[in-house]
Amino acid sequence: MKAKASYSVKKWEEVTYREIASDRKMTKASVLYEFTGDLQGIASVEYLMFYRHYDPEDQHKASASYVGLIHFEGTLLGKSGSFVFEDKGVFEGGSANSSLRIAEGSGTGSLKGIHGTGRYLANKDGFHLELDYLLR
Repeated sequence: MKAKASYSVKKWEEVTYREIASDRKMTKASVLYEFTGDLQGIASVEYLMFYRHYDPEDQHKASASYVGLIHFEGTLLGKSGSFVFEDKGVFEGGSANSSLRIAEGSGTGSLKGIHGTGRYLANKDGFHLELDYLLR
């Protein structure tokens, strides 16, 4: 099955835990997203990021790799429950592009047994997610 959603950032708290050089660092971010569309609900995320380059004057000029675990709770095409995405992506040229995988065994409620993959793109045109999944 396929699902599409948009999302908005409700909270972004990022802290540097390692300065590598004047323009390279490692950070951790705690993030809260709100989803609308086929996915409706709230997602909390913990990201670890490595900035190959960052400009403190303009964050959109940054170049970074990131990994995260996203816990989604809400509905997927009317089915209630929760599940976890494993997120791996790159931020480059003002766009975040991620590959997603639903963590095995993470589904609850009517989403128990869910598995699949997806992707999202976040840029100046918005925040869009696509998911290919199956419910066992």
